[in-house]
This record gives sequence, structure tokens and C-alpha cells, in this order.
Amino acid sequence: MGTKREKVALLCVVFLSLWNFTSSFPASRNVNPEVQALVDIKEKLKDPHDVLGKWDATFADPCTWTFVTCSPDGLVIGLVALSQGLSGPLSPSIANLTNLQTLLLQNNKISGKLPSELGELTKLQTLDLSRNLFTGGIPASITNLGSLQYLRLNNNSLSGTIPLSMANMTTLTFLDLSYNNLSDPVPKFHAKTVNIMGNPMICASGKEKGCNEKKPMSTVYSNNQQSSETSGRSKVQKIALAIGSSLGCICLLTVIFGFLLWRMQRHNKQIFYEINEQCRQEVSLGNLRRFQFRELQVATHNFSSKNIIGKGGFGIVYKGHLQDGTIVAVKRLKDGNAVGGETQFQTEVEMISLAVHRNLLRLQGFCMTATERLLVYPYMSNGSVAFRLRAKPALTWGTRKQIAMGAARGLLYLHEQCDPKIIHRDVKAANILLDDYCEAVVGDFGLAKLLDHTDSHVTTAVRGTVGHIAPEYLSTGQSSEKTDVFGFGILLLELITGQRALEFGKTASQKGAMLDWVKKIHHEKKFDMLVDKDLKNNYDRIELEEIVKVALLCTQNLPSHRPKMSEVVRMLEGDGLAEKWEATQRAEEIRFRANDFSSSQQFSNLNNNSVLLVQEMELSGPR
Repeated sequence: MGTKREKVALLCVVFLSLWNFTSSFPASRNVNPEVQALVDIKEKLKDPHDVLGKWDATFADPCTWTFVTCSPDGLVIGLVALSQGLSGPLSPSIANLTNLQTLLLQNNKISGKLPSELGELTKLQTLDLSRNLFTGGIPASITNLGSLQYLRLNNNSLSGTIPLSMANMTTLTFLDLSYNNLSDPVPKFHAKTVNIMGNPMICASGKEKGCNEKKPMSTVYSNNQQSSETSGRSKVQKIALAIGSSLGCICLLTVIFGFLLWRMQRHNKQIFYEINEQCRQEVSLGNLRRFQFRELQVATHNFSSKNIIGKGGFGIVYKGHLQDGTIVAVKRLKDGNAVGGETQFQTEVEMISLAVHRNLLRLQGFCMTATERLLVYPYMSNGSVAFRLRAKPALTWGTRKQIAMGAARGLLYLHEQCDPKIIHRDVKAANILLDDYCEAVVGDFGLAKLLDHTDSHVTTAVRGTVGHIAPEYLSTGQSSEKTDVFGFGILLLELITGQRALEFGKTASQKGAMLDWVKKIHHEKKFDMLVDKDLKNNYDRIELEEIVKVALLCTQNLPSHRPKMSEVVRMLEGDGLAEKWEATQRAEEIRFRANDFSSSQQFSNLNNNSVLLVQEMELSGPR
């Protein structure tokens, strides 16, 4: 009997040992230093809007977290959380993200000293911590970043001298240290573009090198923005399979663990795509609000014609006063009952509301009835760019450049930082709004098309304003981010000339479509003929020629020849324009020779393709 009891006791001890091994084995195997680093970063930061809520240490893989980008093999290579209201210090644990290539945390309220541990991120290529509250000096360890190409620390409160060893950073092509409290001496940088203006102890007279350059207004983003959800699941499943094969006696527990984990991940994925329910919870916590139709009726005096502040192919915009005194702009969409049903409308609206950027018009709320679809936006006191180009006093040259950069930043965010990406489809001066400080805000994208990053285009009925529509969209209905680039090129020409796209061709000296005329002026080097007469001589002729070149690059006939918005931003900053223009001219010369076309014949082809017609009209139809 004693022997039998001892055997039973021994079996119990073995079973308990196996049980403890099972419960501890996945945790020990799933310890991920990148997860620990990200969680520590989250714990150190203050997150008032809970945008880092999904950063949970209980998950073994961070590739499904917001703002985190992973490589195909599941390594964290990107951390992009701009304009999220984050504050507090940046944790030194960031050094454990050893594969990081892109770090973009600009336009937050992050404070404290720059961690010297940043110098351990040897694979980092793009670093932007601008427009925060960092203090102290620039750590000398930053010179250890041997792969760094873009560095922006502008608009902080950094002090002390610039590390002289930064002169050894040969890979650096863009450097912005402007608007800090840095002091001499200034190293001799290898970067092609350097900006140190706004540092009083360096730029006392403003004539020092780097002190009179135009202030860069945007960020060059990395293109490594791909999700790695499936790689995360496969790693966990492999671990579960290894446990099951090696410990047959506990295979049932392993299967249960794997099944629960699969259910949890599937639930998370459903929350992402079924954003309808997720945003319903955030409606009560965040800024998005569902208005009652009666509330908006009262705010606009029953949509009185006296309150109309804009009209377009998608609807009419009214100025409204809410009961709490807030002034809003209410857009009443045409064909409200044909938008696609309540579920589709609410899903698209709530997904687009997650796109938050200083140069995008933030959607405040919406309203749905059986026959009505309304969108509610903040009221922009300075109206649209189209309105201000005709108002007095005239917009200054500096303000026009600021508007161009702001609009470019907004479109760049829509195209390359949103997931899914958003195509505006109606970029023009009338849809670029201006806040109290004439900062450009891209508006009227409340129901623009959502497009997965793997898709090249979407085919729909043509919408927009003729004169701003890319030729491929007008002829085939296929729109992509390159159709927005075309519209942005037309916007640049509107800013330069102060005229609407279709006002060209109305005088004897402006024969043909706008692009024909602009190309003719560019060929003849008579740039002064392009400039808004209200500017008189108060503009920079070199900058004028550069912006005209950017506009012509954006409005090339074939979408594949047009630059991406990230390239457009860089060119407006003065980086890469000469190379891009020269390459385009060589390619055009080769095409001309191959097709035996003269320059004038090619220009007239634009008119034949109906890129710009002689009268303005709005195209409408199902989106």
C-alpha cells in the first residue's frame, strides 16, 4: 500500500511540475525586448487621448499596435505618432528598439532631455522630434547614428553647443535645428540642407550661414509602412506547435491556449475593420459627435440661404451656431439617401475622423437620417484660399508659400500615413481653408475615397471640378493619389497667379489651356508674366521658378511620371528638385525623339485630351 501511495504522490508531483512548466513556458519564450521597450515608453508618456491603449504587455508581438510598423519578419522598424498630444519624457528604453529605422514623434508635448540612448539606434534613417518641449543639450551620442539621413529637432527648447562631432555625419542630407536656444560654435555639416535660424545666440545678425534659409515646414516620411499582423500570429502558432510536439501529455492545454489566442487576435482584427462599434465607444470620450438633425436645423436657421458659405459638387456648406455658442460649418451632402446606406456612411465617416493632422480639417461630427447626410466641421475664419486670392489685401508671397507647404503636408498625411490611405479627389483652392493664422487646412475630404495601401487605384464615377481633374481620372474614372498630385500642381499655379484655373485663355496673351500657357512661359523664361499683379515685385524670383517647376512635375500627363507627395514636400523644401527636373527633361527629350513630336505639339495634346475645358463645371455622381 505504501508503495502505491508513493507512486500516486510521485505522479501528482510530476503533473504539477508539468502544469507549472506549461504556464511559464510561453511567457518565458514570448518575452520580447521590443514589447518591453514600447510598454516602457508608453508608461513614461502621458497619453490624454489613450491613443496608445492597445500597447499591452500581455501580447507577445507588437506588430498589430497602432503607430508601430514592422518588417516582414516581425521586427519593429517604425514608430510614427505625430500630433497625438503626448507629453512627459521619452524613455531611454527606446534603445532596445534596435531595428528602428523611422522615429517620428513631432508636434506633441514631449519634454525632458533627449535620451543619450538614441545613439544606440544604429539603423535609424529618419528622426523627427520637432515641435515638442525638449530641453538640455543635443547628446553627443547622436553622432553614432551612421545611417541617419534626416534629422529634425527644430522648435524645441534645446540649449548648449551643437556637438562638433556632428560634422562627421556623412550620411546626413537634411538637418533642421531651428528655433531652439543653441549656441556657437557651429560644426561644418555635410548635410545638403541645414537650417539653424531662430537660435538667437547663433543667428544674432541673421546673416550667418544657415540662418537665412527658408524654414522647412514638413517631414519626409519613410515608406516602410506595412503591417505585419500575420507574422505575429505565425510566431505564436509555431511556439504552440513546438510545445505540443515536445510535451504530448499537455497537448490539450496547448490547444486551448492557441485557440484562445487565435480568438483574441481575431477579435482585435474585427474591431479594426468593424470600426463602427469601436468609434461608438470613442464618441462619448473623444471629439467625434453624432448630431441630431433638429439640432443642426436650429444652428443654421433651417439651412437658410443667408448662412451659405460654400457650394460644391458634393453639397452646400452652411455657417451654424450651436447652443453652446460654438461656430461650425455644416455640410449638407447632395443625394443623402444615395451615399450607400447608414452602416457604410457611418463606417467611412468614423474611419476618416481618425485622420488627425494640423493641416487637415478635423471632422467634429455627423448626422444621419433616412434622407439626409450631414458633416460638421470647425468654422475657418479666413475662408478658403480661392476666396482670399480675390480679397484685399492680397496674400503675401510668404503666406502663399506657407499655404503650399501646409496643403502638401496634409495630402502627404492622407496618402502615406493613413491606413487605409485616403484619396481627396478634389484638390483645389476652394477646398484649402485658412485658420486664424492663415495656416492651410485641407478640407472637404469627409467622404473622399478610402484605399488600401496595396491598391493602386479605385474606379468610380468622375467627381470634382473640371480644370483640376487629372486626365486619367477624367477619361477612365480611375483615381489614385497621383490624381491628387495633379490637383496640387494646379493649386500651386493658382497661388502663383491669383487666378482660377479656367480664367486662363481669356486674354490674347494667354491662348490655349492653362498648362499650355504656363509651359510656354516657362520655356521663354518670362516668369514675371505668371505672377499675381497684386504682388507687384514683392516675391522671390528664384523661388518662383522653383515652384513653377514643381507644378509642372505634378501635372505631367501620365500619373506614373508624377512625384509622390513626399517627394513634392522635399522639393518645396529645396531638396531634390534640380535632380528630379533634370531627369524629367531627359526623359521627355527621349520621348519626343521617339515619337517625332515637337514641344508645341505635345502641349496641344493636353487640350485635345480635355484636361482643361473652357468653362468650369462640377461633375457629380455616385462616389
